[in-house]
Amino acid sequence: MKITVTGGKGGTGKSTVATNLALTLAKKYHVVLVDADVECPNDHILLSTKLENEEIVKLFKPKFDYSKCTKCGVCIEECAENALLKFKEGYPFLMPTLCSGCRTCQLVCPEEGAILDDYRIVGYTYYTKLSENLELVTGKLENGEERSYPTVLAARRRALGIKADIHLFDTMPGTGNHVAAAIEDSKVVIAVTEPTPLGLHDLEMILKLLNKLNLKAWVVVNRSDLSDISHDSIVEKYGGEIIAEIPMSDEILKSYVEGVPVVVKYPESKPSKIFESIAKRIEEVISWT
Repeated sequence: MKITVTGGKGGTGKSTVATNLALTLAKKYHVVLVDADVECPNDHILLSTKLENEEIVKLFKPKFDYSKCTKCGVCIEECAENALLKFKEGYPFLMPTLCSGCRTCQLVCPEEGAILDDYRIVGYTYYTKLSENLELVTGKLENGEERSYPTVLAARRRALGIKADIHLFDTMPGTGNHVAAAIEDSKVVIAVTEPTPLGLHDLEMILKLLNKLNLKAWVVVNRSDLSDISHDSIVEKYGGEIIAEIPMSDEILKSYVEGVPVVVKYPESKPSKIFESIAKRIEEVISWT
């Protein structure tokens, strides 16, 4: 079963919800937690563990053999990303950060061997075993890299290659293809938001995305007592459901600072009981499938 924790904006507590929920579910199920927030992966920090078993994520990069290039310019014309420029002499020149690795240039080149295979490193994935019932797969973008999608896909593939009862994805903020790649095929999607104007705006964005993917959202309002802004009308408009409201608490703050999830440090606290209630809702879905 695939579960996804997502949110329209960063800083809403998405990773806090994902890590605490993973630990709660791992009491009964074999869980693989997937940190697909590749630009800022911090689940391992919240769980006080290290990133281990690194694997490189590569992306195709064309390598030109100018001795075979006829300067026809077809590769430059067909590059959808405009990653190829023409030298004064007529040869193609690659702008690596613009290249998507689609291989179109290689496919349309009329001269065999003029464009060879090369690659660039765009990110990394990691695997960390936390306990018998909880494993962590992390995606991390290479410094300076702009394309997050390939690294999200690599983390997804590595995680889904591990047999488990539950794969729990923690996505990047926003609604781009990197988020859609993590959400795809989810049985349950939990959208984390907060009672602020920006939180409300970005929640609507993520609910629109879920509608397009024909997925119903469970909404968790974090820091629910921060203001009196209501999410009810937005959630109702897109057919979602608010399943939990997490108020601000000293227990969450202290656990966050110390790097020990609240369900471990304060198992009898109100926030821990809320995570238990969310886990029970997920168990009900599991029993139906």
